[in-house]
Amino acid sequence: MNKQKHSTGPCGADGGPMPFTTDIARATRKNSNFRTALWTGCHLQLTLMCIPVGGEIGLEKHNDTDQFLRLESGNGIVKMGACREKPDFQKEICAGDAILIPAGTWHNIVNTGCTPLKLYSVYAPPKHPHGTVHRTKGEADAAEE
Repeated sequence: MNKQKHSTGPCGADGGPMPFTTDIARATRKNSNFRTALWTGCHLQLTLMCIPVGGEIGLEKHNDTDQFLRLESGNGIVKMGACREKPDFQKEICAGDAILIPAGTWHNIVNTGCTPLKLYSVYAPPKHPHGTVHRTKGEADAAEE
């Protein structure tokens, strides 16, 4: 059973689908959870992520979801491609970079820096249940099973 944890903190309360504004850079840098759904609407979702040093999002593909990511702090590598076994696109990424992932594309982000990688992600349509908070990658992986 997928049991989602809800937080009442400023980085943990999902403000959707009501109208919402935030200082996205500040909220992203403040987030210490692997994944926090900050706003979930009917057609769009904003999540915050914190990837620990040496950690990664993990190879994944969203068949019906386009994704936009922006790094606020840290360094890493993004890998993408049509083939799971050998992504044909790889690029170093750093604070200020944006990543656009078309639906159906295998992708992974690996933190290669010496500080946590802080980013936010916009999914269209939403990927995670309203109010999702995964404190660690292990918790996120368990929720996906």
